Amino acid sequence: MQAAPPPLEETLVSGYVRLAAEAEHRRIDLELRALDIALAVLFGVVALPLGLLIALAQIATGGRPVLYHGERVGRRGRFFQMLKFRTMRPGAAARIGQYLGEELVKATDAELTTLGRWLKASQLDEIPQLWNVLRGDMSFVGPRPIRPRFFAELAHDLPAYWQRLVVRPGLTGFAQVRRGYETSMAEKLAHDLEWIADRSVRLYLRTVFVTAVRVLAQTLGRRN
Repeated sequence: MQAAPPPLEETLVSGYVRLAAEAEHRRIDLELRALDIALAVLFGVVALPLGLLIALAQIATGGRPVLYHGERVGRRGRFFQMLKFRTMRPGAAARIGQYLGEELVKATDAELTTLGRWLKASQLDEIPQLWNVLRGDMSFVGPRPIRPRFFAELAHDLPAYWQRLVVRPGLTGFAQVRRGYETSMAEKLAHDLEWIADRSVRLYLRTVFVTAVRVLAQTLGRRN
């Protein structure tokens, strides 16, 4: 008896993963990877004392776990565990896991702890992702990583979505420095595709600089 064909979503996603693996990769990717390693080491050393303080504050105010581990889709469709300082109440991931876009923003906001709200607003919750960058799971600049389930849904609705798999997902990106969380997925994809097409050392450094200035302003603003 002939085996049943795989579900549409599985066929679609596996096909997109193959396209990403076969896409032409540029020399610029090696240059950006070298920058990733250098900046991850530099920022990791600078952020280590702050990271330790955040971890202690997390244990003191909300207990363990200190870190959030979330499965995400990386370059060429490879799954990895994205790290963050935990910002929500225990078990929140299961309660909000079905949401996306604006609904996810609202559901997340309702689950934030007091410390987590400050960490998320200042984006300091993402300090542990420096380890993801050093490992090669992520880059400093690129499309934001997405859950496997939502990748399948968005790849079905947005045919160009698979192109995000050509590069490593990023700590920040065009969509993040230009727009807010409320931007539609189609608009975010347009910014991501622009980065993928035009990626360069100049654009990389400019995006990192703009993000660093914004994070510093948000952190200082929260203290005042």
